[in-house]
Amino acid sequence: MTFSDNLKQIRKEKGLTQEDLANMLDVSRQAVSKWELDEGYPEVEKLILLASQLNISLDYLMGTALADKPLSTTNTGKILIASYDGKSIVNCHKITSSNVFATKKGEPKYALFGIDGSSFWGDNSTLLGWYKDNESIQQEISEIMQAMKQGLSSYELKYALKSEGLFGKLFRL
Repeated sequence: MTFSDNLKQIRKEKGLTQEDLANMLDVSRQAVSKWELDEGYPEVEKLILLASQLNISLDYLMGTALADKPLSTTNTGKILIASYDGKSIVNCHKITSSNVFATKKGEPKYALFGIDGSSFWGDNSTLLGWYKDNESIQQEISEIMQAMKQGLSSYELKYALKSEGLFGKLFRL
């Protein structure tokens, strides 16, 4: 569908008249009519406001959304990963693991970090997960790498320990 078709359909689905939409955007009703007749397009600022007011994406509004293709097929070299505790989501371009920690029995030995940027002070890293052994962290890294090669936009940790806290608290192995 084209922009004009999408605009008209969405406007009607929202129960708005051309006049209502014109008032929302501070334009004339004739301008909205021209857009719906495919005789022109709004200015960029109005397009952004239009998408926001109608609660839709610009891709959908412009008729460029790829409905039949998954959104995750573009390889950006980055992947979203939620941390083990669900408190952070990191847009990782690099993953790194720690050296082995000298911990008590039953506590994790390795940590996995997601790097989402660098500065003068070094990499901006976030703890993604805790791991009981080298094999599990290496398996996780391998699967993250495969997901990135496939162009997936996100990855869910599979081998990280489920924890209730950091060192000194219980870890469920």
